[in-house]
Amino acid sequence: MNRNSGALAIALLSPAILLFVALTIYPLIRVFALSLFATDYGFEDATYVGLENYSDLLAHRFFRTAAWNTLVFAILATVSEVGIGLILALMVNGKLPGSRFVVPALLMPYVLSTMVVTAIWRAWFHYDFGYLNNLLRSVDLPAVEWLFDPDIAMLSLVLVDTWQTAPLTFLIILAGLQSVPGEIYEAADVDGAGPRHVFFGITLPLLMPYLFLAALLRSVDAFKIFDKVFALTGGGPGQATETLSMYVYRLGFKFYDVGAASAAAIIMVAISGLLALIYAFKLAGNKS
Repeated sequence: MNRNSGALAIALLSPAILLFVALTIYPLIRVFALSLFATDYGFEDATYVGLENYSDLLAHRFFRTAAWNTLVFAILATVSEVGIGLILALMVNGKLPGSRFVVPALLMPYVLSTMVVTAIWRAWFHYDFGYLNNLLRSVDLPAVEWLFDPDIAMLSLVLVDTWQTAPLTFLIILAGLQSVPGEIYEAADVDGAGPRHVFFGITLPLLMPYLFLAALLRSVDAFKIFDKVFALTGGGPGQATETLSMYVYRLGFKFYDVGAASAAAIIMVAISGLLALIYAFKLAGNKS
């Protein structure tokens, strides 16, 4: 690349770089700066406290509970969504009859807005008239307080998230399956390999980059979940489903403890960034 082409590249990238700095880097720096102060609004009348907000958060049981809830939700949602996406992709890739109509039906939940999805599931979760409890009663099982039982509420959120976003993992894994050359399976067939050996010896190893990508995308997204929790449980019952995003919202917009809320937000950004770095290093390792 000569000097002129380099200058042209910088000129073309400048608008995007300026937008990135204005909309991402500057707000991040401001939030980090606020996390070092005890303040209820902004820098006016703020008191510098250094890292005290971070140490107070780590010592507070409500923050630790929210962090644990976030971790549990992210793990359960990621595992279920990748697992269901893999099963659906294998079925469709295996020439499932009527797949021309099945695939659009599978993708439908993913194109719905979260508010529509939560409205649907709030109706299905209704104790007296909901579809799920009617289904349980039809087989003589007791009805369940899906959103108000502390032991069930988190699983209900995982169920809703899986229903909406498993189609994304399905698409990623299906793309991976359809990229595998057919000659490999023909050679395995000639060698007399059975279905189990083909899956564990050929399909699964070749799918690992796609499974890893699907797991990373879903884990990062699940880690910052807010909308479904806000719409369905509000973090309750008690603190049973309060995630870090809800905790930051509660600190910042209900208690106006902006310094502590900023510190919690920075911790979330750090963890999400760590997950993205893991994927970047993994991707770089695969390319090398």
